[in-house]
Amino acid sequence: MTAEALPAELRRVIVHIARTPRLLVASDYDGTLAPIVEDPELARPLPESVGALRSLAGLHETTTAVISGRALRDLATLSRLPAEVHLVGSHGSEFDIGFVHALDAESRALHRRLEAELDALIGGDSGINLEVKPASIAVHVRRADSDVAARVLDAVRSGPCTWDGVEVTEGKEVIELAVVATNKGFALDELRHQVGATAAIFLGDDVTDEKVFQRLSGPDVGVKVGQGESAAPFRIPDTTDVATVLAFVFEERRNWLYGEQATPIERLTMLANGNSVALLTPDAKLTWMCHPDPDSTAMFADLLGGPDAGHFSVKPHRGNGSDTTQQNGLPLGQRYLPGTMTVETRWSRLLITDYLDHDTPAHRTDLIRVISGETRAAVTFAPRPEFGRVPVRLITEEDGLRVLGTTEPVVLRSPGVTWKITSDGVHDTAQAVVAPSEEQPVVLELRCGTTDLGPSEHQEMTRRQHAASYWTDWLAGLKLPDVERDLVARSALTLRGLSHKETGAFMAAATTSLPEEIGGVRNWDYRYCWVRDGALTAQALVALGSIDEADGYLRWVHNVLGTMPGPERLRPLYSIRGTTLGPEAVIDTLPGYAGSRPVRVGNLADQQVQLDVFGPVVELVVALSEARGEITDADWDMVRAMAEAVSRRWDEADHGIWEERHAPRHRVYSRVMCWVTLDRAIKLADTYGREVDPSWAGLREEIANDVLEKGWNPEACGGIGAYTTAYDGTDLDAASLHIGLTGMIDPSDPKFQATVTAIESELRTGSTVYRYRRDDGLPGNEGGFHLCAAWMIEAYVLAGRRTEAEELFQQLVDVAGPTGLLSEEYDPIAERSLGNHPQAYSHLGLIRCAQLLSR
Repeated sequence: MTAEALPAELRRVIVHIARTPRLLVASDYDGTLAPIVEDPELARPLPESVGALRSLAGLHETTTAVISGRALRDLATLSRLPAEVHLVGSHGSEFDIGFVHALDAESRALHRRLEAELDALIGGDSGINLEVKPASIAVHVRRADSDVAARVLDAVRSGPCTWDGVEVTEGKEVIELAVVATNKGFALDELRHQVGATAAIFLGDDVTDEKVFQRLSGPDVGVKVGQGESAAPFRIPDTTDVATVLAFVFEERRNWLYGEQATPIERLTMLANGNSVALLTPDAKLTWMCHPDPDSTAMFADLLGGPDAGHFSVKPHRGNGSDTTQQNGLPLGQRYLPGTMTVETRWSRLLITDYLDHDTPAHRTDLIRVISGETRAAVTFAPRPEFGRVPVRLITEEDGLRVLGTTEPVVLRSPGVTWKITSDGVHDTAQAVVAPSEEQPVVLELRCGTTDLGPSEHQEMTRRQHAASYWTDWLAGLKLPDVERDLVARSALTLRGLSHKETGAFMAAATTSLPEEIGGVRNWDYRYCWVRDGALTAQALVALGSIDEADGYLRWVHNVLGTMPGPERLRPLYSIRGTTLGPEAVIDTLPGYAGSRPVRVGNLADQQVQLDVFGPVVELVVALSEARGEITDADWDMVRAMAEAVSRRWDEADHGIWEERHAPRHRVYSRVMCWVTLDRAIKLADTYGREVDPSWAGLREEIANDVLEKGWNPEACGGIGAYTTAYDGTDLDAASLHIGLTGMIDPSDPKFQATVTAIESELRTGSTVYRYRRDDGLPGNEGGFHLCAAWMIEAYVLAGRRTEAEELFQQLVDVAGPTGLLSEEYDPIAERSLGNHPQAYSHLGLIRCAQLLSR
């Protein structure tokens, strides 16, 4: 029997329960896993059911159990189930992890009395079997003549069943008398509590299983096997169907937990229009998009939850008529149109062109998908607002689809397309087969933030050209280095794509929760604007000749500072719109990228103290003022306020650039950035005739002496000596390279040279450089950071080691994805990208290195 033969509603609820964070799968034994046989000692479970239970038990956050009326010892002997499957015997009085109910002296005496009385009652009657268990005794009459069975059962009911302290459970041709209060329902509750299950599915055939069915609630699922009245809402015929149900639960659970083969992070391609971003897989599936802002909830979260979390797919079609079967072959290629954020994905005789529209108001997110070629394409449209937590209905109209169930209006304009709507009971999905031609492509317009399904004011080709020119015209004005010119151009476009032109903010990355370790818990939300990251990103674009983004970013900073008395309590990060973040939360209905949980929204780092944030902002003001030839009054007032904040707080411990969730430390990098704040402020004043506090110069010297004395540890790196992470240890940190990169000490200084060697020795592995190697209070591991590799390249250059710089830079270039994008991290062992994608840090680091190596 295949899963398709199961009742449709049962399949639907299984699909739903398979997505619970912690699942408990339990069943009865006789009549459920094992067919009923005349001799109970010969009851063996179906191999298919055993295999499915074993497979389920091997999944993350999934527990399997068998709850039987049999004695635990007999259940284990007969079932031969693997140790991963928990066994509960005697209707819940025996657990494989030990007795839930220890018998006291009174209960043991009652047990002996019961045994003696029942022995006497059955006498020498043939076919009657007495099964003595640790906390109960069962009277089996299955093999007795009907009149004998009836007489014995009547005698038991009128006798021992009436005794005080005896709990009675009747089943099919069996009656059990226990000396403790228990039943299968209580047993399931005990298991649920022990494993922290958020939902349970139970299959059973006996009347004793009704105690379980009656206790199920909420998302739980009960399945009755065979005939008879039952409280279970679902029913299947026999034990072979049990194996089918268990196998289906396993498939759905596995697919939800681990997804289909996860697209390598570096192969994801970003669309952007200056206000919104979206990610495509190499086969043109829209796998990630949020609305109305990039840090809002996701409407398409396939990237973190598989197809059930929302996707919009277009692929070559194979099949007859309106059959929407999709061809599984990989596309021939995917690329950005040169100098743009427009993406083409090509199969033989089929071309998909994707871009985000620029001719819409800021509150809109419009994705244009143009299907052209000479073969039919299968389209699947499955929006899942709020990370898939909101039910969705799709309504067909003359010019397309209307999405119901969203807080923001959403439509899909698709004139001439015939859609087939299906539902899993919670969400609708639309599918269609379209037949484009070179002369008449099919245009699909996803419009978020409007109810308008009517034609656009401008033709599609006009909008496409406008979208392209927004990027190409800007790119033409940049001063690109000779080294890796095309890749630097792509990095510049990516940084601009991570900007939000309405507010001026920069996202640190386009995604949340792409893991720093596959299957690990280091999954963070980077869709916000970090004060430090934004300043460094804007500075990279200024260095290429574009100042508008820096102007916009500083406007954002001024707006944030306008909500507080001064910068002294500036948080490390804010939302795109400059507001403080809500509490960090977990979306436990999403399994995460390649099973990497939890999926987080929000970021607890916004509560930390990070004293380094002032330095990059002041350095940005320096770069922007040099480009303009002047400093504005507003920018100088901000610089002065930040210098004053440093003068009051520089000697505090903090959490640092890496946002470790440990106790604060006196970190070298944070102190260096406090020094940078004062040093650059003084130089700005000298250059533009501004007044400074007379104490700043002395304080600058004091901070430098403090770092140079307390930050150096001669015992670091096995006695090589180095500037360490913080004043209290010998552990190294790539960020400490800034002691030379910022000019606090001359790069030719032997101590800086030793620090470069020490960090190279301890933190560099092949093509990447790790942040540190210490315990940071979190489980698991992480990859090397592209930004740290960029710092090392710059350190090599300053230290006169150009050959090593060029070699490491080439290795950084080589790990970029096919469309030129870089994630946050890289695993040099597995040779795969890790972390959120694309990452601003990585691209600004690449730009900086290319500029250095071009000189």
